[in-house]
Amino acid sequence: MSLAAIQTSFLSEDFLLQNEYARILYHNFAKSLPIIDYHNHLSPKEINQNKKFENISKVWLAGDHYKWRAMRTLGIDEHFITGKASDEEKFLKWGHTVPYTMRNPLYHWSHLELKRYFGLNGLLDESSAQEIYNTCNEKLQGDGFSTLGLLGQMNVETVCSTDDPTDSLEDHISFAQKNKPLQLYPAFRPDKSFAVENVATYRDYLDRLSQSSGVSIHSFDSLLEALSLRIDFFHNHGCRLSDHGLEQLYFFEGDEFNIDSLFQHVLQGKSLSLAEVQFFKYKTLSELCKMYHHKGWVQQFHLGALRNTNSRSLKVLGPDTGFDSIGDFDQASAMAGFLNELDSTDQLCKTVLYNLNPRDNEILATMIGNFNDGSSKGKIQFGSGWWYLDQKDGMEKQLNTLSNMGLVSCFIGMLTDSRSFLSFPRHEYFRRILCNLFGNDVANGELPWDEKWLGKLISDICYHNAKNYFDFDPSNYKI
Repeated sequence: MSLAAIQTSFLSEDFLLQNEYARILYHNFAKSLPIIDYHNHLSPKEINQNKKFENISKVWLAGDHYKWRAMRTLGIDEHFITGKASDEEKFLKWGHTVPYTMRNPLYHWSHLELKRYFGLNGLLDESSAQEIYNTCNEKLQGDGFSTLGLLGQMNVETVCSTDDPTDSLEDHISFAQKNKPLQLYPAFRPDKSFAVENVATYRDYLDRLSQSSGVSIHSFDSLLEALSLRIDFFHNHGCRLSDHGLEQLYFFEGDEFNIDSLFQHVLQGKSLSLAEVQFFKYKTLSELCKMYHHKGWVQQFHLGALRNTNSRSLKVLGPDTGFDSIGDFDQASAMAGFLNELDSTDQLCKTVLYNLNPRDNEILATMIGNFNDGSSKGKIQFGSGWWYLDQKDGMEKQLNTLSNMGLVSCFIGMLTDSRSFLSFPRHEYFRRILCNLFGNDVANGELPWDEKWLGKLISDICYHNAKNYFDFDPSNYKI
């Protein structure tokens, strides 16, 4: 094979598709489907304002702790990562970094994003970085490169942001009035409402929650009242799902502590023990889950992150800057107890469980089967590979585990979990990996080549299952 042929074989139209069956499934059934991105951290304000970015560093590097970790590992000074270096200098340092990311998903993602959004087929490295920087910046000024333009390029149909209960949702409300093709919905993320491990921060948060809800929060019952009112508000503005970031789910047999006393201790500025903190989280979350069920929502649990491990960097840079890792928290017993308690009174709503530690794949894949009750297709979901697992190996392991222990045909598919408007080729990455798994099974004689049926399963996993699972409808907005 010539060098030219070797070059064109990378990121070709058949990237990751190892046989003709996989290629047919991807190109004929998966490639052109719209995207429902039901969990991400995009800015509703930037979507509502249809923002244009000054340069590619603003839209591609800012806030991307995946890239920041790689640059730090390579020995690049923080000045060029989150520091005061110019955007151009930061991009050139990233260009220098990219060739060193080979075999890390960043290498695939970066070139997919340059190719899909900007039509750039060359490799990003130190020698090409300046030209690529200039070309992308020029294109970013065009109409097709605003936030709505970037989402439109990837055929994104629905976006769900991640929003605190105190959020005014003003940008969601304003955007809904514009009747754009894109559907933008909030997702209720109440983590701060039970984060009593830091008493001072929590009391400040209660003040904000009181102000947004109009409820004077002086007891645990009034906390629940305030949260219920905010759920009503979110529901009236299109919200149909919640999300929670937890080390693990908690469960206690009976009232081991008095929740009202614990709440009063917090109001008085008294710190709680670890067991008391966990009990408070359990009680608050279980009550929230009953509210979600009453509204017919979907609830999501992202489990297993060990956050803010580097205290020196946390002090200087703050949270969500690239110093979190996979945790080794026990999951099975408390998760079963928590879900069972809700199910025992038929108050367990549709639920998506995500693990960050791959050792927990089989736990989640078997746990969901305990609470699927036939009331809806795939009511309890083993969520897609998340964070450190949203790469080829992680996705394949999640899909294979779900296939072996559940029904992958009922899976609601991929999401970006991203802060970047350039991250949506991750859906393409997932779809290619999915089609290749099925294609390889056909090639190996493990599945029959029934193109119509396999195409239906692929289409369902990539789009239709999520479309049917969530109650997303513009008429849900009460403006």
